[in-house]
Amino acid sequence: MTTTPPFTPPAPPAASPEERFQSLIGAGEKIEPRDWMPDAYRNTMIRQIAQHAHSEVIGQQPEGNWITRAPTLVRKAILIAKVQDEAGHGLYLYSAAETLGVSRHELTEMLHAGRQKYSSIFNYPTLTWADIGCIGWLVDGAAITNQVMLSRTSYGPYARAMVKICKEESFHQRQGYEIMLALVKGTEAQRAMAQDALNRWWWPSLVMFGPPDTDSPHTPESVAWGIKLETNDELRQRFIDTTVPQADHLGLTIPDAELRWNEERGHYDFGPIDWDDFWRVIRGDGPCNRERMAHKLAAWNEGAWVREAAQAHAAKRAARAAAPTPVSDSPVSDSPAGVQR
Repeated sequence: MTTTPPFTPPAPPAASPEERFQSLIGAGEKIEPRDWMPDAYRNTMIRQIAQHAHSEVIGQQPEGNWITRAPTLVRKAILIAKVQDEAGHGLYLYSAAETLGVSRHELTEMLHAGRQKYSSIFNYPTLTWADIGCIGWLVDGAAITNQVMLSRTSYGPYARAMVKICKEESFHQRQGYEIMLALVKGTEAQRAMAQDALNRWWWPSLVMFGPPDTDSPHTPESVAWGIKLETNDELRQRFIDTTVPQADHLGLTIPDAELRWNEERGHYDFGPIDWDDFWRVIRGDGPCNRERMAHKLAAWNEGAWVREAAQAHAAKRAARAAAPTPVSDSPVSDSPAGVQR
């Protein structure tokens, strides 16, 4: 009597790297540095993380300019700590970019050559102490709106860096709002200073989220890959909805005659943004573009000796570690320590 062996279905074909990548994206899981990824995804992540890192580094300039002029010793200490935080954020982000196979030296050289950008918001001057308040309240507030989303982005090292950065940015936002609150409770001149700063920083803060979705070539691809979970316009609307009540609490007026609550939409309507100014600043024609880059290049060149010394020290330590351990020619003694025969 013959026995028919049980039917064994054929093994499914092994998933291709691209199929595995898409399955991870579809499941909302993280892409890690050793995972296969399309070149376009890798290049998009390098561009985005590098721009973020450059922004943190350049962003130290407009606030660092006020450290020696902050009104009290406490304000100076807080501002120093904030600028140090921004330097640390740049370090986290350059490290995240390096997991994609590009060095921070390469990224820095691309910034210096104009092949990479930083946020346009840092090309505006800080004219008064109230500008420091607006940077914390509005600029860091806009950054948090974007970065909370990025803490869930599909690239693992970037998402994890965002968790720590968002915690620190939340303190920066509160610090800025507290400066504005102190000013509006002060003299008429201080209140006028706060309103003037809001007038100048409101619209540049709105363009921090990037161009409208219809003019943003990277948005559809970034959304499909889970890099961005919300579009530029969605994030901008969220920021406005959150910030307008804060301005009302301060007793300040948002410089937008068309701003009003839309009950049907459940959001604030707002006036048209001057995108010509945005593109002009992006092209390098903002109020402080040349000043910011000249300062960055001068710091880079003046710090060359530090980088060279650090590299020489690292090479020396590596050479010592690689050198063979010398073997003594003296016979091994079994005498007690300190006793010679």
